[in-house]
Amino acid sequence: MNKLSVIDFFCGGGGFSEGFRQQGFEIVNGYDHWRPAVNTYNQNFGDGKGILQNILDFEGSTDLIEQLPDTDVILGSPPCVSFSSSNNSGKADKSLGVKLTEVFLRIVAVKKHHPKSQLKAWFMENVTNSTTYLAREYNFKDLNLTEWAKKNRLSPKKIAIKIEGNSAIINSAEYGSAQIRKRVITGEIIRQSKLVIPDKLYGIVGKDLIPFNNLSVIKRALPKPNSTNLSEIVTDPLYPQIKIPVTDLTDHFYDTGLYASEWRNSKTLKCNHPYMGKMSFPENEYKPSRTITATKIGTSREALIYKSEFNRIGNGEYRTPTVREAACIMGFPITYQFMGTEGTKWRLVGNAVCPSVSRAFGNLVKQELNIKTSSLVLIADVQPGIHNLNTFSEKEFNKPPKRKTGSRFRRHPFKDGNLTVTLSNYDIMSEDKCTGKWQTSVQYGSGEGFPSFSYIDNFYLQLEPIINKFEGGKKFIKTINNGFSSKIASKDILQKMYEEQISIGDFLEPTVLIEKVADIINTMTFEKKIFDFNEQTIFSKKVVPKKQILALYALNKICTIANR
Repeated sequence: MNKLSVIDFFCGGGGFSEGFRQQGFEIVNGYDHWRPAVNTYNQNFGDGKGILQNILDFEGSTDLIEQLPDTDVILGSPPCVSFSSSNNSGKADKSLGVKLTEVFLRIVAVKKHHPKSQLKAWFMENVTNSTTYLAREYNFKDLNLTEWAKKNRLSPKKIAIKIEGNSAIINSAEYGSAQIRKRVITGEIIRQSKLVIPDKLYGIVGKDLIPFNNLSVIKRALPKPNSTNLSEIVTDPLYPQIKIPVTDLTDHFYDTGLYASEWRNSKTLKCNHPYMGKMSFPENEYKPSRTITATKIGTSREALIYKSEFNRIGNGEYRTPTVREAACIMGFPITYQFMGTEGTKWRLVGNAVCPSVSRAFGNLVKQELNIKTSSLVLIADVQPGIHNLNTFSEKEFNKPPKRKTGSRFRRHPFKDGNLTVTLSNYDIMSEDKCTGKWQTSVQYGSGEGFPSFSYIDNFYLQLEPIINKFEGGKKFIKTINNGFSSKIASKDILQKMYEEQISIGDFLEPTVLIEKVADIINTMTFEKKIFDFNEQTIFSKKVVPKKQILALYALNKICTIANR
């Protein structure tokens, strides 16, 4: 039997096609409207395989659809950005995402229901909530195929494509990727008239599954990004049959170190977010990675942060993954190449379908067609003609990032007792712009929108009699007033330091002030960790952790000095 053939829409970097190629499928064409994606596809699958074309070209013409190659499998991964919950907090316009998806389904419908159809399966990948914006099923009329249906003696009201019941959420870690990446796969094995899900291969130890691949599997197999030993042979972390000279390993030997202001912001959002749970910082290497995203950033809660191999403190102490590490986490072989700048390559990797997942579906199609499974077909060598990111040099941290003028600031030293004591330069409850005045407030509860209460400057004086009675309380007050207070700048300089993300002279930038407060308080020990205010009304709660009383004292002292 000849090889089963595949055509891939919204092909991007080619992850969907790569998994099917590994199972021995013939990759006919990949279509995308983004030139770097087409270049990448051609680099890995052969010149002419990738075609630059907007899928909306097929919206109004069935002739163009019928001119497409007839294949055994159709793949598609419509752009997920308009469906993503992270896009404007999930409030973005979904109409373009729906249109692109429905044009893809229109292509599938024509190829599936054509009298001479050879289609045996189709699969579509997208973010998990994408199907909520699609219809449960589509008839030919819904897909603007009324005339085509009549021409082919089909009722326009006949169901052409079913979404409901033919969709499932797939976790890439359960098929061999070293990341927890959940995506919805919609599709159909044609002769079964339904989606069939491949058996899970990886999971928790003790459940008859191979243990999950984790970050350490990737990082142990690849050389360190600052390595200068060019005589090594590199064994692929996920495909041990691939071995290449270290000089052929691309997009890995360059410095991805972050400025201290960048990784500190990420650390705060991961470990001390106002109303979200705690995450690992840096990443826990003994678990699968969190999802590789299309945008490479080092300042967010979602950023992937590693300890740098360079011996540095502050700037460059932590780093983001290299493009090669990210590609391995996704499940690409180390011989697979991406075209473009670092940002472009990262987008190609982060938007891709995990080859491990598509490989499982490719194997499933063969099983359903009673085709014998053979060994994986892999790219053995690195082909020439790429832009390699390797520099083998250490990054110079001489252009620190700056915030916009008037940027809002909000930080708290820690969460304890289901409340936070916060320093900000705006009113948190009203969500105003930066006011130019620094404020102390307390938020009750751990969810967004919970009550908040603000305190006037000099309020810290009311706390001194209480704190003096704490174990070490007098020492704490002395530390804040005699050593710490001299590091607090005026409100304008405090704002300037925050925007420029640097400390000036003896003054500390506000994020560093908050870290110092946390450090001072966390060194203290209390025989009884809570304080009962009895009739006091300093907090809305009667019983409050002593740590939070100390935090209110220190932060209100900052505001009082800054606002003078």
